[in-house]
Amino acid sequence: MDSEKHKIYYSISEVAKKINANTSLIRFWQKEFDIIKPKKNSRGNRIFTKKDLENIQLIHHLLKEKKYTIEGAKKKMRDNKDGVNKNFEIIQRLKTIRNQLSQIRDELKI
Repeated sequence: MDSEKHKIYYSISEVAKKINANTSLIRFWQKEFDIIKPKKNSRGNRIFTKKDLENIQLIHHLLKEKKYTIEGAKKKMRDNKDGVNKNFEIIQRLKTIRNQLSQIRDELKI
């Protein structure tokens, strides 16, 4: 996983796998949200930066977990992106802590 921290670009299939979605959904969101700006490699394939990945994860959070509409998510990100980002980061940290606590609980069940 250490190489994951140093990764510069992600393929569309890697991005889709990270959020458990289809690549067609990523392409659709790319058209809907102007903050997703993948580059294309020499073969014409989309390559996403870490920032693109973070934005896609944030969009996924707003649409799938918070149940915003696309227009609602766009407005939320436009009006309060810093607040949305901080809230999303807190939620991600809490999920990590919950997973760690579950692992500890499972280890104690020996």
